Amino acid sequence: MADPLLFRPFVLRGLELRNRLWAAPMCQYSVPEEDGIPRDWHVQHLGALARGGAGLVMAEATAVVPEGRISPRDLGLWNDEQAGAFARLAEIVHAHGGRIGVQLAHAGRKASTQPWLPGFPEGTVPAAEGGWETVAPSAIAFGDFAEPRALDAEGIAAVVRAFAEAADRAVGAGVDVVEVHAAHGYLIHEFLSPLSNHRDDEWGGDLAGRARLLREVVRAIRARHAALPIVVRISATDWVDGGFDVEQAATVAEWVAEDGADLIDASSGGNVPAAAIPVGPSYQVPLAARLRRGPLPVSAVGLITSAEQAEGILATGQADVITIGRPLLAEPHLPLRWAHELRAPAAEELVPAQYRRARF
Repeated sequence: MADPLLFRPFVLRGLELRNRLWAAPMCQYSVPEEDGIPRDWHVQHLGALARGGAGLVMAEATAVVPEGRISPRDLGLWNDEQAGAFARLAEIVHAHGGRIGVQLAHAGRKASTQPWLPGFPEGTVPAAEGGWETVAPSAIAFGDFAEPRALDAEGIAAVVRAFAEAADRAVGAGVDVVEVHAAHGYLIHEFLSPLSNHRDDEWGGDLAGRARLLREVVRAIRARHAALPIVVRISATDWVDGGFDVEQAATVAEWVAEDGADLIDASSGGNVPAAAIPVGPSYQVPLAARLRRGPLPVSAVGLITSAEQAEGILATGQADVITIGRPLLAEPHLPLRWAHELRAPAAEELVPAQYRRARF
């Protein structure tokens, strides 16, 4: 293959990324100090992904307020000490030729849960063990988790400010891209879905009301940072009848384009239990393809495990970018191997000089 799309540069709001194979945000639950500050594990983890050739390395879900953490061991960007540590992450990723992004998040009713690591129990962290009250659009629990408190207008406004201030800290730390996490059943997705948002005020009801929080977050970040690329990760379907679906997602994508977003990262599910998710190779790619008919470029993610599969998605116009997660945990240098398998012109230059003796 003379010049595969996967390893051609991609420009996002004037920012050039060296290729279209990106590392997805993957929760590590690796802050045992419970203060949101990234330390050695994150330096090594994200640095390895950048050294491995990914065009953009997206740091995991990073809470904009302490109560927005999925677990007590999550990253945060609600204070300047955390931002200083993120500056080190940015230096490491840049040193390896990559760009760094951070996924700004609020876990909503799925916050204050045990880390998803071996040896930990499942469910809500009790208050006696450091847990906290969760919040949501409506007082509806997720499964067996603790019932959340419904946010009032003042609380919603505070969430919007927190996202904008976290973006300020990210930019100050040298982060290249921010992603607004509106997927996987966390707070913004909870507002988007009629299954979790039963409000009858301006933050609920029809799609415009349910999308208001996401739109205000994007607008608030864009108002402060004209040149910052903003990605929106969205669950394009709840996989449940009567829930948020891909046609609603397509409308929301049009709206956030007007608000200043630059790319849609198309995922799915996570807001309610769903019995009939058609999990299989490329199972979320049709969602990305539908959203790509809108005004924004789109990233496809989900069981994309081979170079030929990834290149085929781009070549057939179903997405503009490929984002991978678990395959990179197994093989952080996967982009180097895929570049050589596809005989990309950039294959050799992606390999660090210290590794040139290796054969891919």
